[in-house]
Amino acid sequence: MAKITKKRQSINKEVDTAKRYSLDEAAQLVKKGAKAKFDETVEIAVRLGVNPKHADQMVRGAIVLPHGTGQTVRVLVFAKGEKAKDAQTAGADHVGAEELVQRVADGFLDFDRVIATPDMMGQVGKLGKVLGPRGLMPNPKVGTVTFDVSNAVRESKGGKVEYRVEKAGIVHARLGKASFTAEAIRENANALVNALVRAKPPSAKGTYLKSITLSTTQGPGVKVDTAVFTAAKTEES
Repeated sequence: MAKITKKRQSINKEVDTAKRYSLDEAAQLVKKGAKAKFDETVEIAVRLGVNPKHADQMVRGAIVLPHGTGQTVRVLVFAKGEKAKDAQTAGADHVGAEELVQRVADGFLDFDRVIATPDMMGQVGKLGKVLGPRGLMPNPKVGTVTFDVSNAVRESKGGKVEYRVEKAGIVHARLGKASFTAEAIRENANALVNALVRAKPPSAKGTYLKSITLSTTQGPGVKVDTAVFTAAKTEES
């Protein structure tokens, strides 16, 4: 069994694993728990009351976080003509058509987000086995298949986060960096969870938000009280 360091022990003492904290408290605690020598990534894990095996219970979408993610996103755009020029002007890192499709097929993977215009999807579809497993395949549901490439590129560069429920019913997403203020972490988390609440499938029954946990790369997980989000949803109904 791995030995728990004194630093880790002191961090663990600050977090009560049996308690569900307010979002404000959780944001402050994850910052305190980030003791690594690098700027740790802040992440959120939300367990939903859905069964992803059923198509009508799939939860998927995208949201631009209020404070971004703190990550430099390399954007690749499949487009041609004026749309290719628009993508370049908006700041895309790689832009091209058939020749770029072939380059990716040959092994080029120096990018984090892929956007494509609808007229390019016939070609891009051939890259399913390359992009699909990496979660990079363009999809109209998250705004990465569009003729408005300028806006798509700006959103990607500005902190757009895609979310998709996994087989176990959990959504994992990046919220920012430990160097963010607690307020920025809280607001990013609030925006993402509210997006998930709005995306609740009509067929999902019972408790929808089962658990919410914030954590950093090497810090402990901090459980968040889901009641505030459930109450807000009830008030809207």
